[in-house]
Amino acid sequence: MLVSKSKVTNSLLKSEKKSLLRFLTLYVAMVILMISLLSAFYYQSQEKLMLAEQRAALSKYAYIQTKRLKVLHYFFPERNTYPRDPRFRSAIYDIEFMKIFSLLEDEHIHFDEEIYITKSKKYIHFVKTLDTYYLGTKYLIIEVEDDGVWREEIWKHIAGYGLIAFFLFMVFGLLLAKLFLKPMRDSIMLLDRFIKDTTHELNTPLSAILANIEMMDTDVMVEKNKKKLTRINIAAKTVSTLYKDLTYLTLEQEKENEDESIALQTLLRDRAEYFSILAESKQLEYHLDLENTTITADKQKFTRVIDNLISNAIKYNKRGGIVGIKLRQNMLMIWDTGIGIAEEKIPFMFDRYMRFNKSEGGFGIGLSIVKKITDEYNIQIEVESKEGEGTKVVLKW
Repeated sequence: MLVSKSKVTNSLLKSEKKSLLRFLTLYVAMVILMISLLSAFYYQSQEKLMLAEQRAALSKYAYIQTKRLKVLHYFFPERNTYPRDPRFRSAIYDIEFMKIFSLLEDEHIHFDEEIYITKSKKYIHFVKTLDTYYLGTKYLIIEVEDDGVWREEIWKHIAGYGLIAFFLFMVFGLLLAKLFLKPMRDSIMLLDRFIKDTTHELNTPLSAILANIEMMDTDVMVEKNKKKLTRINIAAKTVSTLYKDLTYLTLEQEKENEDESIALQTLLRDRAEYFSILAESKQLEYHLDLENTTITADKQKFTRVIDNLISNAIKYNKRGGIVGIKLRQNMLMIWDTGIGIAEEKIPFMFDRYMRFNKSEGGFGIGLSIVKKITDEYNIQIEVESKEGEGTKVVLKW
């Protein structure tokens, strides 16, 4: 039971990973955006808190410097040395924002702000508006150095708390993703179990039908019965192809490969002949252009590739259309003049259980098997299709 479940789980990985990746990409983007906004808000609030703490000290310095300007104003010109203080630097501007005198390192003044950090991030300015114009001064600017210690602490907090929050959000996101994906996983596992049960039940009756069809003497049959037998044969071979896909999916894909040199020209003629009765039922014409070439692969697996591509070319063809098979060195092309596939759907045509035409039978596993086998042997698949004109599948190795 554990091995069976593991195989089912492995078969879900591709579709689950795609859905999980889409969800997590959107979720991570939202989490990063939210953490960034919270970090920006935290930074701004801490900056305002720091400036609020600095305001008290700078207001005191501004008061001291104002008193000194007052003294200098009344004793000018006997005293004409601008007052200095080792704790801060200052500057004075008139009512028209013209500089009277300045000791500032950064002279980019924001007269509309009371306290701010300079653009260089090195200094803090405090702008004091004077009611009495000592020495013609309207604006007194106090400058102190910003050591940046508070900024380093903020970034440490943002990095630390941000990483913790990101980790917690990711854990929550993974749990949420698993919760959302559970219905899809359950439905696919249910379908896989159904396929396995169906496969076991199909073998005996299908073998009996095909064996009896082969043993029937059509020479003694009336035309009416011959047509009935042909329809039975078509149906049996359709079910046989599906059965082989199901068998591969549930039993054979885990087996070790028995690689050998395969004469593709012979194999393709045999498989085209096998499906000829299906082609004749839709009045299709084969166009075979086969050169002698070989490939080293497991014959049963490569037969699954050919059978699925030919049966699809027949199944999705128009009545009276053409099925073409072209074989060259390291290249196999199978094309049809059928209903075609929309260009935007081509990337999804190899997904398991994907069906683009609900009127045709099957589980939507044939092309998934083709992709799995070709990937295993590093065979490149190219698909060209146009709705209403047909499809061309090219294998290159």
